[in-house]
Amino acid sequence: MRYALILALGAILVSGVALSRQKQPPADPADAIPTKEIHSSRAIVQKFSETLQAALHQAMETGGPVNGIAVCHDKAGQIATDLSAEADMIVGRTSLKLRNANNAPDNWELAVLKQFDARHAQGEPAEKLEYFAVIDDDQGQKTFRYMKAIPTASPCLKCHGETIDSDVETKLKELYPEDKARGYKEGELRGAFTLSKPLP
Repeated sequence: MRYALILALGAILVSGVALSRQKQPPADPADAIPTKEIHSSRAIVQKFSETLQAALHQAMETGGPVNGIAVCHDKAGQIATDLSAEADMIVGRTSLKLRNANNAPDNWELAVLKQFDARHAQGEPAEKLEYFAVIDDDQGQKTFRYMKAIPTASPCLKCHGETIDSDVETKLKELYPEDKARGYKEGELRGAFTLSKPLP
């Protein structure tokens, strides 16, 4: 019942034509989801993930988790900016439990995050969760939107887990005084990549 209500909320918030996770075509072919944008979004997410993971791995090898926090703080936003320019899309990350307040979800993203949370609670693996839609924004502009869940991997637990070392805690308080992105277990849904692009 909770799952169905969240899906209904998501449909209301998007106020446009959305695909279900089974990706059935909408009734009106004029509002069909552009396949090119779906494939492009998946490739961008993969590149974002791999680029950030490589930077974090290198930082943690040379300076431990504290160094990893600094890299994430300094480089994640730049990676998103570079990918946005490269792909002509707006690329970012968001979550229900924020570390960086600048990544707060908008209403559509919030509905999708809650949908992901419900699907994950029903047993769907976090790494399999994605959602995309064409919506009308506040100005009536049709916009393609895509989200892909971020699962909590084992290395993430050093900075996002239930137990955090004191030196990591100190650095988090310095860089993110309002941090809420912790208390996770491996495999749990930690947030999502989010992409958007106005359509002609």
